[in-house]
Amino acid sequence: MVRIIGGTFRMGSEEFYPDERPVHERTVGDFEIDRYPVTNEDFAAFVEATGYVTVAERPMNAADYPGVAAEDLVPGALVFTPTPGPVNLDDWRQWWRWEPGAQWRQPEGLGSSIDERMRHPVVQVSFEDASAYAAWRGMRLPTEVEHEFAARGGVDGARFAWGEDAYPDGVAQANSWLGSFPYDNRGAHGAGTAPVGSYPANGYGLFDMIGNVWEWTSDFYTTRHLVPGATPVDAEKRANLLSVASAEPGSRIPRRVLKGGSYLCSPDYCLRFRPAARSPQADDTATTHIGFRCARDV
Repeated sequence: MVRIIGGTFRMGSEEFYPDERPVHERTVGDFEIDRYPVTNEDFAAFVEATGYVTVAERPMNAADYPGVAAEDLVPGALVFTPTPGPVNLDDWRQWWRWEPGAQWRQPEGLGSSIDERMRHPVVQVSFEDASAYAAWRGMRLPTEVEHEFAARGGVDGARFAWGEDAYPDGVAQANSWLGSFPYDNRGAHGAGTAPVGSYPANGYGLFDMIGNVWEWTSDFYTTRHLVPGATPVDAEKRANLLSVASAEPGSRIPRRVLKGGSYLCSPDYCLRFRPAARSPQADDTATTHIGFRCARDV
Protein backbone atom coordinates (compact mmCIF):
# COMPACT_ATOMS: atom_id res chain seq x y z
CA MET A 1 0.00 0.00 0.00
CA VAL A 2 0.97 3.63 -0.41
CA ARG A 3 0.48 6.23 2.29
CA ILE A 4 -1.22 9.34 0.93
CA ILE A 5 -0.71 12.58 2.83
CA GLY A 6 -4.06 14.32 2.82
CA GLY A 7 -4.84 17.90 1.90
CA THR A 8 -7.29 20.21 0.18
CA PHE A 9 -7.88 20.02 -3.56
CA ARG A 10 -10.33 21.04 -6.27
CA MET A 11 -12.71 18.14 -6.84
CA GLY A 12 -14.85 17.73 -9.94
CA SER A 13 -14.93 19.34 -13.37
CA GLU A 14 -17.13 21.85 -15.22
CA GLU A 15 -15.96 20.76 -18.68
CA PHE A 16 -17.42 17.35 -19.38
CA TYR A 17 -20.38 15.59 -17.73
CA PRO A 18 -23.07 17.21 -15.49
CA ASP A 19 -22.54 14.79 -12.59
CA GLU A 20 -18.94 16.01 -12.20
CA ARG A 21 -20.17 19.47 -11.19
CA PRO A 22 -19.66 21.70 -9.35
CA VAL A 23 -15.91 22.10 -8.93
CA HIS A 24 -15.45 22.60 -5.21
CA GLU A 25 -12.77 22.35 -2.56
CA ARG A 26 -12.58 19.14 -0.56
CA THR A 27 -10.24 18.17 2.25
CA VAL A 28 -9.14 14.61 2.85
CA GLY A 29 -7.11 13.19 5.74
CA ASP A 30 -4.14 10.85 5.49
CA PHE A 31 -4.97 7.34 4.30
CA GLU A 32 -3.39 4.32 2.67
CA ILE A 33 -4.46 2.81 -0.64
CA ASP A 34 -3.38 -0.20 -2.69
CA ARG A 35 -0.61 0.50 -5.15
CA TYR A 36 -2.41 -1.69 -7.74
CA PRO A 37 -5.98 -2.84 -8.32
CA VAL A 38 -6.82 -6.18 -6.70
CA THR A 39 -5.72 -8.92 -9.10
CA ASN A 40 -7.13 -12.31 -9.99
CA GLU A 41 -4.29 -13.82 -7.97
CA ASP A 42 -5.26 -11.75 -4.92
CA PHE A 43 -8.95 -12.56 -5.22
CA ALA A 44 -8.26 -16.27 -5.71
CA ALA A 45 -6.40 -16.32 -2.38
CA PHE A 46 -9.41 -14.73 -0.69
CA VAL A 47 -11.85 -17.26 -2.18
CA GLU A 48 -9.60 -20.18 -1.28
CA ALA A 49 -9.27 -18.96 2.31
CA THR A 50 -12.94 -18.18 2.88
CA GLY A 51 -15.01 -20.17 0.38
CA TYR A 52 -16.68 -16.93 -0.67
CA VAL A 53 -19.22 -17.11 -3.51
CA THR A 54 -19.60 -13.96 -5.60
CA VAL A 55 -22.92 -12.35 -6.46
CA ALA A 56 -22.56 -13.37 -10.12
CA GLU A 57 -22.40 -17.03 -9.03
CA ARG A 58 -25.57 -16.93 -6.92
CA PRO A 59 -29.20 -17.49 -7.94
CA MET A 60 -31.01 -14.25 -8.76
CA ASN A 61 -33.90 -12.93 -6.65
CA ALA A 62 -36.93 -12.34 -8.87
CA ALA A 63 -38.10 -9.49 -6.60
CA ASP A 64 -35.00 -7.50 -7.54
CA TYR A 65 -35.65 -7.83 -11.27
CA PRO A 66 -39.32 -7.14 -11.98
CA GLY A 67 -40.37 -8.02 -15.49
CA VAL A 68 -37.46 -10.38 -16.16
CA ALA A 69 -38.50 -13.84 -17.36
CA ALA A 70 -37.89 -16.65 -14.89
CA GLU A 71 -35.70 -18.56 -17.37
CA ASP A 72 -33.40 -15.54 -17.54
CA LEU A 73 -32.90 -15.38 -13.77
CA VAL A 74 -29.76 -17.51 -13.79
CA PRO A 75 -26.30 -16.75 -12.41
CA GLY A 76 -24.22 -14.70 -14.82
CA ALA A 77 -22.88 -11.26 -15.59
CA LEU A 78 -22.43 -8.63 -18.28
CA VAL A 79 -19.74 -9.18 -20.91
CA PHE A 80 -18.40 -6.56 -23.31
CA THR A 81 -18.61 -7.67 -26.94
CA PRO A 82 -17.09 -5.53 -29.73
CA THR A 83 -19.45 -4.86 -32.62
CA PRO A 84 -18.65 -5.64 -36.28
CA GLY A 85 -18.81 -1.95 -37.17
CA PRO A 86 -20.28 1.45 -36.20
CA VAL A 87 -23.46 1.40 -34.10
CA ASN A 88 -25.74 3.85 -32.32
CA LEU A 89 -23.67 4.95 -29.30
CA ASP A 90 -26.84 5.85 -27.39
CA ASP A 91 -27.69 2.15 -27.00
CA TRP A 92 -25.27 0.35 -24.69
CA ARG A 93 -27.01 -2.96 -25.40
CA GLN A 94 -25.23 -2.99 -28.76
CA TRP A 95 -21.95 -3.96 -27.06
CA TRP A 96 -23.00 -5.49 -23.72
CA ARG A 97 -24.56 -8.92 -23.41
CA TRP A 98 -25.87 -10.87 -20.44
CA GLU A 99 -23.82 -14.07 -20.28
CA PRO A 100 -25.04 -16.98 -18.11
CA GLY A 101 -22.12 -18.51 -16.25
CA ALA A 102 -19.90 -15.43 -16.48
CA GLN A 103 -18.11 -14.77 -13.18
CA TRP A 104 -14.66 -13.80 -11.94
CA ARG A 105 -13.02 -17.15 -12.85
CA GLN A 106 -14.68 -17.15 -16.29
CA PRO A 107 -15.05 -13.44 -17.08
CA GLU A 108 -16.37 -13.91 -20.61
CA GLY A 109 -18.57 -16.88 -19.74
CA LEU A 110 -18.29 -20.65 -19.86
CA GLY A 111 -15.07 -21.74 -21.54
CA SER A 112 -13.15 -18.56 -20.73
CA SER A 113 -10.39 -18.55 -18.12
CA ILE A 114 -8.10 -16.35 -16.05
CA ASP A 115 -5.22 -18.84 -16.07
CA GLU A 116 -3.09 -16.50 -18.18
CA ARG A 117 -4.41 -13.38 -16.46
CA MET A 118 -3.50 -13.82 -12.81
CA ARG A 119 -1.79 -10.41 -12.72
CA HIS A 120 -4.73 -8.68 -14.38
CA PRO A 121 -7.32 -6.85 -12.26
CA VAL A 122 -10.11 -9.10 -11.06
CA VAL A 123 -13.40 -8.28 -12.80
CA GLN A 124 -16.99 -9.53 -12.58
CA VAL A 125 -17.08 -8.43 -8.94
CA SER A 126 -20.01 -6.54 -7.43
CA PHE A 127 -19.89 -3.95 -4.67
CA GLU A 128 -20.68 -6.68 -2.13
CA ASP A 129 -17.85 -8.84 -3.42
CA ALA A 130 -15.34 -5.99 -3.29
CA SER A 131 -16.46 -5.05 0.22
CA ALA A 132 -16.15 -8.65 1.43
CA TYR A 133 -12.61 -8.91 0.10
CA ALA A 134 -11.64 -5.60 1.71
CA ALA A 135 -13.06 -6.71 5.07
CA TRP A 136 -11.08 -9.96 4.83
CA ARG A 137 -7.93 -7.88 4.56
CA GLY A 138 -9.00 -5.67 7.46
CA MET A 139 -9.56 -2.75 5.12
CA ARG A 140 -12.35 -0.96 3.25
CA LEU A 141 -13.13 0.52 -0.12
CA PRO A 142 -11.94 4.08 -0.73
CA THR A 143 -14.39 6.95 -0.68
CA GLU A 144 -14.99 8.89 -3.88
CA VAL A 145 -13.02 11.83 -2.49
CA GLU A 146 -10.07 9.63 -1.56
CA HIS A 147 -10.03 7.97 -4.97
CA GLU A 148 -10.07 11.25 -6.87
CA PHE A 149 -7.41 12.80 -4.63
CA ALA A 150 -5.16 9.75 -5.04
CA ALA A 151 -5.82 9.48 -8.79
CA ARG A 152 -4.69 13.07 -9.34
CA GLY A 153 -1.28 12.16 -7.97
CA GLY A 154 -0.68 15.71 -6.79
CA VAL A 155 -1.67 17.30 -10.13
CA ASP A 156 -4.49 19.51 -8.85
CA GLY A 157 -7.18 20.73 -11.24
CA ALA A 158 -5.79 19.20 -14.46
CA ARG A 159 -8.08 17.40 -16.91
CA PHE A 160 -6.06 14.20 -16.79
CA ALA A 161 -3.89 12.67 -14.09
CA TRP A 162 -0.83 13.52 -16.18
CA GLY A 163 -1.83 16.99 -17.41
CA GLU A 164 -4.12 18.59 -19.98
CA ASP A 165 -3.63 16.29 -22.99
CA ALA A 166 -5.29 12.87 -23.29
CA TYR A 167 -2.28 11.43 -25.15
CA PRO A 168 0.90 13.45 -24.49
CA ASP A 169 3.16 13.21 -27.55
CA GLY A 170 0.68 10.67 -28.93
CA VAL A 171 1.42 8.14 -26.17
CA ALA A 172 -1.32 6.45 -24.10
CA GLN A 173 -0.77 6.92 -20.36
CA ALA A 174 -3.44 4.40 -19.34
CA ASN A 175 -5.25 1.35 -20.71
CA SER A 176 -8.10 3.08 -22.55
CA TRP A 177 -9.77 2.63 -25.93
CA LEU A 178 -7.64 3.73 -28.90
CA GLY A 179 -9.63 3.84 -32.12
CA SER A 180 -13.32 3.92 -32.94
CA PHE A 181 -15.61 2.61 -30.22
CA PRO A 182 -16.97 -0.09 -29.97
CA TYR A 183 -15.53 -1.97 -32.93
CA ASP A 184 -11.95 -0.83 -33.61
CA ASN A 185 -9.41 -0.88 -30.77
CA ARG A 186 -5.77 -0.34 -31.67
CA GLY A 187 -4.42 -0.21 -28.13
CA ALA A 188 -1.59 -2.39 -26.91
CA HIS A 189 -3.97 -4.65 -24.98
CA GLY A 190 -6.99 -4.60 -27.28
CA ALA A 191 -10.49 -4.58 -25.87
CA GLY A 192 -9.58 -6.01 -22.50
CA THR A 193 -7.67 -5.57 -19.25
CA ALA A 194 -3.90 -5.21 -19.03
CA PRO A 195 -1.61 -6.66 -16.36
CA VAL A 196 -1.50 -4.24 -13.44
CA GLY A 197 1.39 -1.81 -13.64
CA SER A 198 1.58 -1.87 -17.45
CA TYR A 199 1.43 1.94 -17.62
CA PRO A 200 3.37 4.64 -15.71
CA ALA A 201 2.61 5.30 -12.06
CA ASN A 202 1.17 8.65 -11.07
CA GLY A 203 2.84 11.20 -8.81
CA TYR A 204 1.97 9.18 -5.72
CA GLY A 205 3.42 5.94 -7.09
CA LEU A 206 -0.02 4.45 -7.75
CA PHE A 207 -0.73 2.36 -10.84
CA ASP A 208 -3.94 2.06 -12.88
CA MET A 209 -5.86 4.68 -10.93
CA ILE A 210 -6.94 5.76 -14.41
CA GLY A 211 -8.01 3.27 -17.09
CA ASN A 212 -7.83 -0.53 -17.10
CA VAL A 213 -10.92 -1.07 -14.89
CA TRP A 214 -13.49 1.16 -13.22
CA GLU A 215 -13.13 0.88 -9.45
CA TRP A 216 -15.83 0.67 -6.78
CA THR A 217 -15.97 3.33 -4.09
CA SER A 218 -18.04 3.31 -0.92
CA ASP A 219 -20.14 6.38 -1.83
CA PHE A 220 -23.72 6.35 -3.04
CA TYR A 221 -24.18 7.98 -6.43
CA THR A 222 -25.78 11.40 -6.80
CA THR A 223 -26.33 13.30 -10.02
CA ARG A 224 -24.22 16.20 -8.73
CA HIS A 225 -21.61 16.58 -6.00
CA LEU A 226 -23.16 17.25 -2.61
CA VAL A 227 -21.92 20.01 -0.33
CA PRO A 228 -20.21 18.43 2.70
CA GLY A 229 -20.87 19.39 6.29
CA ALA A 230 -23.47 17.03 7.81
CA THR A 231 -23.26 16.26 11.53
CA PRO A 232 -22.63 12.60 12.52
CA VAL A 233 -26.34 12.02 13.27
CA ASP A 234 -27.40 13.76 10.09
CA ALA A 235 -24.82 11.80 8.15
CA GLU A 236 -26.42 8.49 9.13
CA LYS A 237 -29.88 9.66 8.10
CA ARG A 238 -28.42 11.14 4.95
CA ALA A 239 -26.78 7.84 4.03
CA ASN A 240 -30.09 6.01 4.42
CA LEU A 241 -31.83 8.54 2.20
CA LEU A 242 -29.05 8.41 -0.37
CA SER A 243 -29.25 4.61 -0.47
CA VAL A 244 -32.84 4.88 -1.66
CA ALA A 245 -32.39 7.96 -3.84
CA SER A 246 -29.36 6.53 -5.65
CA ALA A 247 -31.33 3.64 -7.19
CA GLU A 248 -32.48 3.86 -10.79
CA PRO A 249 -36.22 4.51 -11.30
CA GLY A 250 -38.07 1.22 -10.96
CA SER A 251 -35.27 -0.43 -8.99
CA ARG A 252 -34.66 -0.82 -5.29
CA ILE A 253 -30.95 -1.60 -5.65
CA PRO A 254 -28.73 1.34 -4.64
CA ARG A 255 -25.98 2.61 -6.92
CA ARG A 256 -22.40 3.48 -5.98
CA VAL A 257 -19.84 5.74 -7.59
CA LEU A 258 -17.28 4.12 -9.86
CA LYS A 259 -14.05 6.02 -10.44
CA GLY A 260 -11.07 5.94 -12.78
CA GLY A 261 -12.51 4.86 -16.12
CA SER A 262 -11.62 1.63 -17.92
CA TYR A 263 -10.23 0.09 -21.10
CA LEU A 264 -13.57 0.98 -22.73
CA CYS A 265 -13.21 4.75 -22.21
CA SER A 266 -12.78 6.47 -25.56
CA PRO A 267 -12.74 10.16 -26.56
CA ASP A 268 -15.49 9.49 -29.10
CA TYR A 269 -17.81 7.81 -26.58
CA CYS A 270 -16.83 7.89 -22.91
CA LEU A 271 -14.21 10.49 -22.09
CA ARG A 272 -14.01 9.33 -18.52
CA PHE A 273 -10.41 8.21 -18.11
CA ARG A 274 -9.96 11.29 -15.91
CA PRO A 275 -9.73 11.74 -12.11
CA ALA A 276 -12.90 13.87 -11.95
CA ALA A 277 -15.00 11.40 -13.94
CA ARG A 278 -17.57 9.26 -12.16
CA SER A 279 -20.14 6.69 -13.14
CA PRO A 280 -23.15 5.14 -11.35
CA GLN A 281 -23.40 1.39 -10.96
CA ALA A 282 -25.93 -0.77 -9.12
CA ASP A 283 -24.47 -2.63 -6.14
CA ASP A 284 -25.28 -6.04 -7.61
CA THR A 285 -23.70 -5.41 -11.02
CA ALA A 286 -20.67 -7.34 -12.23
CA THR A 287 -19.05 -6.69 -15.60
CA THR A 288 -15.82 -7.29 -17.49
CA HIS A 289 -14.60 -3.74 -16.88
CA ILE A 290 -15.22 -3.19 -13.15
CA GLY A 291 -12.70 -4.00 -10.42
CA PHE A 292 -11.52 -2.34 -7.20
CA ARG A 293 -8.71 -1.64 -4.78
CA CYS A 294 -8.63 -1.28 -0.99
CA ALA A 295 -7.91 1.59 1.38
CA ARG A 296 -7.53 2.07 5.12
CA ASP A 297 -7.26 4.81 7.70
CA VAL A 298 -3.93 5.74 9.27
